[in-house]
Amino acid sequence: MKKIAIVMVVLFLGDFSVQAQNLDRFFNKTEAFFKANVINGKVAYDAIKKDQTALNEVLKIAEGISVQKGAAANYQAFWINAYNLSVIKGIVDNYPINSPLDHKGFFDKTTYNLGGMAVTLNAIENKLLRENFKDPRFHFVLVCGALGCPPLISKAYLPDTLELQLETQTRLALNGRFLKVDTANKKVEGSELLKWYKTDFTRNGLTEIDFINTYRTKKIPTDYTLTYFTYNWSLNKQK
Repeated sequence: MKKIAIVMVVLFLGDFSVQAQNLDRFFNKTEAFFKANVINGKVAYDAIKKDQTALNEVLKIAEGISVQKGAAANYQAFWINAYNLSVIKGIVDNYPINSPLDHKGFFDKTTYNLGGMAVTLNAIENKLLRENFKDPRFHFVLVCGALGCPPLISKAYLPDTLELQLETQTRLALNGRFLKVDTANKKVEGSELLKWYKTDFTRNGLTEIDFINTYRTKKIPTDYTLTYFTYNWSLNKQK
């Protein structure tokens, strides 16, 4: 029995080691891919369409990755990157297009083999991330392929730096183009993303402006009226 137990432990540790190596490889390949193909939030779709080797390679690695919710940083970093990579894959597969909305079912029908399962983009966002962790900052790192989305960064989201990256991208969005403040009329216009996911930003008794001010350098007075400007669904394409 002792020999069997030892063998099982060895096999478990071996499998754990392989999974850790695969996850590291996934993050390294993702980092290299984004660094090569993303500049100032815009994606080189033309170049990727011509040579999909690097994209397909990293997605192939992602197929066999196993991450557990208990290892939250690994899990979140994997699925955030997997989402952003899959958006690019979905666009490239239908390219040239002017918007991800040009392809029917882009977010809720098309599936990708990731993490040992077939998932849609909506399932990654809503089931695997939002439902499990209730973190509104996900909305500022999940990039839907449109100009109205948060900008795609030219690096991977990594477990060791994920908290800082989530904070940084949320602050950049809420101190930047996600909001238009009209002090003369005591109004603020926000991205429609704030409207669509209002329940995420107003937990624990917060108002939307309370949430925004958590990350704003220049706070918005709480008596300002919040409205929303139209989301720009044009493709986040390099010219």
